[in-house]
Amino acid sequence: MRLRNIPRAESTIEAHDAVINQPEAERGKWAKVFGNSKPIHIEIGMGKGQFLLNMALAHPDVNYIGIERYSSVLLRAVEKFDRDEYRELENIRFICMDAKELDKVFAPEEVDKIYLNFSDPWPKARHAKRRLTSKEFLKRYEGILVQHGKVEFKTDNTELFDFSLEQIEEAKGWELLAHTFDLHHNEEMNKGNIMTEYEAKFSAKGQPINKLIATRK
Repeated sequence: MRLRNIPRAESTIEAHDAVINQPEAERGKWAKVFGNSKPIHIEIGMGKGQFLLNMALAHPDVNYIGIERYSSVLLRAVEKFDRDEYRELENIRFICMDAKELDKVFAPEEVDKIYLNFSDPWPKARHAKRRLTSKEFLKRYEGILVQHGKVEFKTDNTELFDFSLEQIEEAKGWELLAHTFDLHHNEEMNKGNIMTEYEAKFSAKGQPINKLIATRK
């Protein structure tokens, strides 16, 4: 799907207090950015921000960073952040960047958890390395996660989910803790679940949601 370019997106994002425009300068200093030593959770490919904003609202004891590659998409999350129910949140920041650059933005063991929600499936085999649950990306996550730090992944795409399970099994240094092919009918894994925009849409159509939790050994 082609993204619609919004001319005001970049200027709006650059001027917003919750957006970190030079994230490389904060590498190893994210506790100072937030002004506390609470755990740091990041969402890669955060879209319009519904999941992350509601996570920040529900868990004030955690600092959240939303990463989105496209400024026109991040703009929607920033606009949502400015609504009454979110605007007082102090435990959330946003970055516009490519996830391939994670090691330039976060120091080793600086992140406690990574969320991947309804990521681009990159269906062509030659693009497998671009999938956010590929061994290549798992290696990147190893470089920034604390020991026993977790990755949580949700998707409606069963082929991508099967691929992800295989990649975790093949990757060195990773362990699969739990998984389900029908999240909303799995009482244990659905406990405390906060839905994304896509999740709400697909669930309303009766489409099952896959979820896995993996940990860095």
